[in-house]
Amino acid sequence: MSENETRADGPRRRRRRRSNDGARNTQRDRTKTTQRDRGKQADRHKKPDRGKQPDRGKQTIPVVSGKGDSSDTGHSSTSKGASSRNRSRRNSVRHNGRHNRRSTSNHYHHNSTRNIEQFNEEHSELPISVETSAGGLIISGLAESVGQDGKVDLSRIYVALIGRLDRRGRLLWSMPKGHVEPNESHRSTAEREVWEETGVAGTVIADLGTIDYWFVSEGVRIHKTVHHYMLRFKDGNLNDEDPEVTEVIWLPVTELVERLAYADERRLARQAVKQLPDFARAEAEAGRKTPR
Repeated sequence: MSENETRADGPRRRRRRRSNDGARNTQRDRTKTTQRDRGKQADRHKKPDRGKQPDRGKQTIPVVSGKGDSSDTGHSSTSKGASSRNRSRRNSVRHNGRHNRRSTSNHYHHNSTRNIEQFNEEHSELPISVETSAGGLIISGLAESVGQDGKVDLSRIYVALIGRLDRRGRLLWSMPKGHVEPNESHRSTAEREVWEETGVAGTVIADLGTIDYWFVSEGVRIHKTVHHYMLRFKDGNLNDEDPEVTEVIWLPVTELVERLAYADERRLARQAVKQLPDFARAEAEAGRKTPR
């Protein structure tokens, strides 16, 4: 009896040991798999080393105070190569070392007195400098856009825009403009700066509006006012020889509003588009054809 019990218990104990060994092996495999999966998840969620982040640049508060409520073949564009783009970015300092352009970072709402007050409170320890610039839209093809029936085809009217690279490497389009020199009128500045930045000359035919905004540069709070005008194309060819300009283009006025990078300039552009049909008919009646 005891022999039979021994024989009967023996296999059961051996089977139990084999079962326990299998369970331990299965548990060990599961532990290894879990650790391996956790390692993969950690590697997948690990953030790459991006290095030192670039400087975010100036702080800008644009405020529109202009008029209004706020968008021929043979026209071409000119642009620089990659090396010229880098040189343009390095050489984009003018007028006492300041960037003669607005930063795209930290924009505030237009016509927001509260934001301007907040900006001045945050930088109250900095001195204030006042700057004035002028520029605008040089327009080609006004007379040629008027049909026999007096209707104006805006797609035949072209404007010249300049493109600049921002600190993120994006090409941003804007109206040509620059600082007013001593003893220079705003209109003369607009004609000079448009010619210097685009390579084409024009004559002022109308006021477009004024934009003013705040930003910080080299430890100074700067309140800048920019006077904009509409100019009639006179002569010249597009070029991007200005070190601040990356690319220059003739653009149909029907694409003007959507191409401009800054909301304040888009408001002025919409105002210009509304006025262009009347200017085009006046140019056609006066017989002022666009020089080719």
